[in-house]
Amino acid sequence: QVQLAESGGGLVQSGDSLKLSCVISGRSFRNSAAGWFRQAPGEEREFVAAIRWRGDRTLYADFVKGRFTISRDDAKNILYLQMNSLKPEDTAIYYCAVGFRTDSSSYPAALASYDHWGQGTQVTVSS
Repeated sequence: QVQLAESGGGLVQSGDSLKLSCVISGRSFRNSAAGWFRQAPGEEREFVAAIRWRGDRTLYADFVKGRFTISRDDAKNILYLQMNSLKPEDTAIYYCAVGFRTDSSSYPAALASYDHWGQGTQVTVSS
């Protein structure tokens, strides 16, 4: 059974940085697409960033370009999200997700591309 566990969230001030980690267990995620999504109170879950299984192609939502960096360590089965220059509007629960289907990498910004999700980690940015 594949399980994902996020960590690294917290309460920070505007302009600070955080690095989220997502440990995948139960299966090697070497051949998966992987992504980060977030959900603010009262809002829909939205795409943040994704990385293809080779790690050679990444995709970011416009509102995080230049501030967030997604990366993966396939040997350790860990997905990361480095978040710099955080803003109050980045406040949300952040979820990691992996997809093992052939088409998972074809639509990396779509929630439906991912088979497995973590429970989320809270990120709160104060002004």
